[in-house]
Amino acid sequence: MKNIFAKIATIAATSTAFSVAIAAGANNPAQAVDFNFNWKGDAGYSAVGSFSYDEATAPTIISESGSGATNFLQSLNVSFLDPFNNLLGTYNTVSGGVSQSSFFTFNFDTSTQKLFGPLDVAGGTGVIGEYFFQGTIGDSLFLRQDVNQQGTSITLDQNSGSIQVSKVPEPASILGLVAFGMLGLGSTLKKKQASC
Repeated sequence: MKNIFAKIATIAATSTAFSVAIAAGANNPAQAVDFNFNWKGDAGYSAVGSFSYDEATAPTIISESGSGATNFLQSLNVSFLDPFNNLLGTYNTVSGGVSQSSFFTFNFDTSTQKLFGPLDVAGGTGVIGEYFFQGTIGDSLFLRQDVNQQGTSITLDQNSGSIQVSKVPEPASILGLVAFGMLGLGSTLKKKQASC
């Protein structure tokens, strides 16, 4: 009997903590929204990455290019994998609202949550052998590797321009679901206690 009361007290305390965390998140509306993206080439190479921006200030269309301070994008990173899922390289193309590559090109529609048009991420930092991902979404996208930092590169893989984008669930939504689940567990424990 004491065990059931201890569990209920723990659930109540956890639910209260989650409620406070959710309320704190609601009082800070200027938060970054995060998206993941992934691409698979015809030969089995892949790219996985993420990007973020402040949804309170971002326009419907986010277009970024070149090095230096970005207009709206706060971060963008990408990792490349070979057909055996071995990591080829990871690049933080945008970090802290600053692009590291003069070749950087990015277009995103915040209303449809889709990438579109020209894309060029990773590489571009002046290192021989670095990887980069470029092309036109809906037409063809290429994973390439630089050979000599003088415009020569080899194409490792490509596809018809298909790339998937998914929004990362907000922490408050996840906490809300956990709290709701805990309330259900508490109700189940109460019923179990009543039947004892």
